[in-house]
Amino acid sequence: MNNEGSTGIAGLRVRSLIHYRSFRNTDPPLLTELWRSCAERRSLVQPLSTADFEQFVLNKPYFDREGLWLAIEGEQLQGFVHAGFGPSEDESTLSTELGVTSIVVVRPGPEQTQIAEALLQHSEEYLRGRGAQVLYGGSVRPLNPFYLGLYGGSEQPGVLDSDPAMQRLFLGHGYREIDRTVVFQRTLADFRAPVDRNQMQVRRSTQVAVVDEPPAKTWWEACTLGEFECVEYQLLDRGLGKQLASATLRGIEHTATNPGVRASGLVDVHVASQALHQGLATFLITEALKELQHQGVGVVEAQTMQRNAAAIGLYKKLGFTRIDSGAVYRKE
Repeated sequence: MNNEGSTGIAGLRVRSLIHYRSFRNTDPPLLTELWRSCAERRSLVQPLSTADFEQFVLNKPYFDREGLWLAIEGEQLQGFVHAGFGPSEDESTLSTELGVTSIVVVRPGPEQTQIAEALLQHSEEYLRGRGAQVLYGGSVRPLNPFYLGLYGGSEQPGVLDSDPAMQRLFLGHGYREIDRTVVFQRTLADFRAPVDRNQMQVRRSTQVAVVDEPPAKTWWEACTLGEFECVEYQLLDRGLGKQLASATLRGIEHTATNPGVRASGLVDVHVASQALHQGLATFLITEALKELQHQGVGVVEAQTMQRNAAAIGLYKKLGFTRIDSGAVYRKE
């Protein structure tokens, strides 16, 4: 679409000579240059190379060029939006019932808002055209098809509070906040394991096993986490060998808050139902943090939903600090 001082789609005033089109194979250098030009957005992990973009976005088996829309002025990219879908209930295939606008990136400038609005409309039209019944704004597991490792921290956080322009975009176009994430971080230089009678009892009755590159539990997990080096810590009953709890961490090559620091992200914690409220998660994550500290990892990030009081209490107990929050939006 070309606009020469005219009214754009849905009555939006759009900068002259901007046209909108879907992705082409020659676009990655334009996309990564635009990303780097938005360095003031703390939520965008920097620096981003063309190889990174291809690895974490274009190489996904469900990537559809029609879901990635660009706003072009002359030879310069002014913005892009990327829409996608989540998995089926058993995470064995892609489902187009729930659509998500994963990200909107627009070059800073006087027409930034109008361009973002036009891109959002292109995203919504694409999602509805593919069969989406409900539209979401901001990726959070399992609606996290793209940008893990490039936006946010250990997991997809929805739209971060440190990204207010993107939050305003959704709120101004019929979306409402339906959930929130909390992002935590722990530096390991001063980490010390908590010592109490309960933790000593857990140590006597269990043992920790470490599994490098654990197999993905589902097709969707393989698609979203498969690009990262993962390690799973398992807590086993010392007598029976039965698994009581597990914690999975992934390597983080770049962090938005600690550039140049080796980091790891906690992406999953599970405790068997019959073993809840026994301090097992505290013990297991403590052992994992001690091992990471020994390996030279400087920072660990974690994320949970704001409603998960137990997980928030666990992270605070282990000295994690809340560094950001995110909102998940749904269109009414």
